[in-house]
Amino acid sequence: MRARVGFLIALALAAVGACKARNPNAPVLVYTGTGTSPNDVTAILNLLARNAIAHDTASSDELDAMDPAALRQRRLIIVPGGNFIEMGAVLTPATTAKVRAAVHDGVHYLGICAGGFLAGRINGHPSFDLTNGVQFGFYAASRQGIRKTVVPIVWPGHATLEHYWEDGPQLTGWGAPVATYPDGTPAVVEGEVGKGWVVLAGVHPEAPEDWRTGMTFRTPVSEDQAFAVTLIRAALDRTSLLPR
Repeated sequence: MRARVGFLIALALAAVGACKARNPNAPVLVYTGTGTSPNDVTAILNLLARNAIAHDTASSDELDAMDPAALRQRRLIIVPGGNFIEMGAVLTPATTAKVRAAVHDGVHYLGICAGGFLAGRINGHPSFDLTNGVQFGFYAASRQGIRKTVVPIVWPGHATLEHYWEDGPQLTGWGAPVATYPDGTPAVVEGEVGKGWVVLAGVHPEAPEDWRTGMTFRTPVSEDQAFAVTLIRAALDRTSLLPR
C-alpha cells in the first residue's frame, strides 16, 4: 500500500512539473533541452531572475513543437553550456532550420560554451549553423588535457577578468572578436546573422561560486557575473560590445 501511495505521489509531482507555468510573452527564451547542463541552466535562470529580465524556457520537445511565428516573437534565444554533441543529436532538421530562420528574421542569439559550438557548423552532427559553415575548435588548453580551468579574458578598454572555462570553444573565423584568450584567439565574438544579432562566448561568466571549488580566482564572482549580464543585455538589445 505504501508503495502504491508513493507511486501516486510521484506521478502527481511529475504532472505538476509537466504543467509548469509558461511566459510566452517573455523576450528571452532559454533552451533547456537534452544535453544542456542542468547546473548551467540554473545559473543562467538565476542570473536572469536576479536582474529582473523576463524569461521563459523550452525543452527539446517544446522547441520542436513551437510555432515559427511564436518563436519569432522572442527577442533573444539563450543556448547554455552542456554536451554539444548530445544537444545537437536531438535537434531535428526542422528545428535547426526554424531557429536559423528566426535569427535571420531578427531574433537574437546568445551561445555560451556548447551554445557557441552549436552556433557554428559541426562536422557530422546537427547544429544551428548560424556562421555560414564556420566550425569552431576547442580553446588551446584542451590540447594539454585540461578539461576545466581559470582563464583570464582580455576585453579592450576594460579590466582583465578571470573566468571559469570548461571544454569551451575558441571562436576564430566568424564575427568580430570582443574579448580574447591568453593566446590571442577570440573568447567572445559578436556579429549579424541576417537581421539577428549573435553573441558567442567560450567561457562561463555566469558561473556561481560553487563551480570554483579547488580553483583560485582573482576576479570575484560578482564581477564575472556582471560581465555575463552585460553579454545578455548586449544580445537582447543588439548592442555592440566593441570599443567606441
